[in-house]
Amino acid sequence: MIIGLTGGIASGKSTVARAFERLGIPWVDADDVAREVVAPGEPALAEIAERFGARVLNADGSLNRRALREIVFADADERRWLESVTHPRIRERLHAHLARLQAGDVPYGLLVSPLLFESGQAEMVDRCLVIDVPEAVQIARTAARDDVDESQARAIVAAQMPRAERLARADDVIDNGGDEAALAVQVRQLNQRYRRLSSTGRSSLE
Repeated sequence: MIIGLTGGIASGKSTVARAFERLGIPWVDADDVAREVVAPGEPALAEIAERFGARVLNADGSLNRRALREIVFADADERRWLESVTHPRIRERLHAHLARLQAGDVPYGLLVSPLLFESGQAEMVDRCLVIDVPEAVQIARTAARDDVDESQARAIVAAQMPRAERLARADDVIDNGGDEAALAVQVRQLNQRYRRLSSTGRSSLE
């Protein structure tokens, strides 16, 4: 069984994934795969450089992700173009990674993806787990983590799927607005539930 783990920016997706990992659950990070498809020498990077020019490249020829992010979060058409170039390639590689994960001796695995719903990756999983925090927390964490001002952080949050829509599509939700102890309790409870579902061959609860 594959659980899709998602949430808005700075919601703590990687923190939650590592908590599951400590319980013996492996995970595939869609962000890592997204970086793979735009690495130097990859066709996607060539297409991006052709469209946006040297301003989105570092001196060594690698992608300047911050420069590209500033462009696409300010222009919805450019963001859609970028997704049309990268999303099919990401999905293809994710299928391969998940196949290897499923071939292992584990009760279930995680696909950690910030764009689980937007990219259609939800079709690749059995259940969707949303990591939820208030938008004000997202904005504050994003500004601090990514060294951007509050207006840029707000724009990044606003460009993502609305919080209410994300929650409406969730099978399970973890509230990451509390402390580490509260988070750990929620992860342990879900781990028990997912192991039970996996052992019975079901992806939904009665």
